[in-house]
Amino acid sequence: VQLQAYGGGLVQPGGSLRLSCAATGFRVVDYAIGWFRQAAGKEREGVSRIRPEGTTGYRDAGDVRFVVSRDVAKNTVYLSMNNLTPEDTATYYCAAVNDGYYRGPDWYFNPANYIYWGQGTQVTVSS
Repeated sequence: VQLQAYGGGLVQPGGSLRLSCAATGFRVVDYAIGWFRQAAGKEREGVSRIRPEGTTGYRDAGDVRFVVSRDVAKNTVYLSMNNLTPEDTATYYCAAVNDGYYRGPDWYFNPANYIYWGQGTQVTVSS
């Protein structure tokens, strides 16, 4: 089982990026996939998740700048990020966990609940 996150980079404030999380060794439709980020000196925090049946969730439901989606044929999950600010600067990770039943809104944003992790991709928002 492997996850590979990529697509990060340097972007100006107000810009957009789409991160990709390519899965091998398992199908993304069989696992919950979470996106997390960790800024320098801070704890890793959940950003979004997509469950096996395709339902999505966001740690900050009021923040509409981030959208999680997936391409089943490519076995890849995406995180589209718009109107980025310097506060979004962090290393972004994707992670996977077996998910046979819904465990409540907060469970999916706890990094300790995930089993498989990608290597992270750096996002830097700066002018």
